[in-house]
Amino acid sequence: MLIFPAIDIKNGECVRLYRGDFATAQRVAEDYLQTALSFAEAGCAWVHMVDLDGSLAGRRINAAIFVETAAKSGLKVELGGGIRSMQDMSYYLERGISRVILGSAALRNPGLAAEAVKEFGTEHVAVGIDAKNGMVATEGWLETSNIHFIQLARQMELLGVRYLIYTDIGRDGMLSGPNLAHLTALRDAVQCNITASGGVTDVNDIRALAASQMYGAICGRSIYAGTLQLQEALAAAIR
Repeated sequence: MLIFPAIDIKNGECVRLYRGDFATAQRVAEDYLQTALSFAEAGCAWVHMVDLDGSLAGRRINAAIFVETAAKSGLKVELGGGIRSMQDMSYYLERGISRVILGSAALRNPGLAAEAVKEFGTEHVAVGIDAKNGMVATEGWLETSNIHFIQLARQMELLGVRYLIYTDIGRDGMLSGPNLAHLTALRDAVQCNITASGGVTDVNDIRALAASQMYGAICGRSIYAGTLQLQEALAAAIR
């Protein structure tokens, strides 16, 4: 299982949120590039980055930060937030981003996900499924749809998507453990590679996710709060 340490960017700074609430943004690191380099030094291959400003605005805001991180950190960058079009995806992929994440855009326009996979390849496109009480949330988590997360996952699989990132918004940033019930239900419903996001607290959560056959685990607040050591997480992720 892959470990994806997370760097969320708001106003050019590394922050973390509680349950996706932008009012709770808290700076957690001095410098995004130095933070990414520390992840690489620990042995990580990937970093998960989010343009929080972009997710609200629906367009690229902090693009230069992500492109620089991809160029200088030695890490593969998986990026979400504000990616709404083929042009957005092409912009990032042509500038060294390894994988782009469609969130709200995939729900509103499923054909975009299908077109993206066909144009850029399955390895370079992921769909983020963010849910509140099992229902998919959109627009920076400010709105909740009437679509169940399993329903959207199956639709994406039929369109050719092979990478899904599932976030339980109620657990995001709360250090309360991942939603294993939802994650295992998702694993059993589709053949996609599933990355767990939200709630990872310590190495025991990493072991549980690896045992549940997850493709990856995104770790944010646990790293910055010191409840999870990256080297320990990397060792536990080997199943």
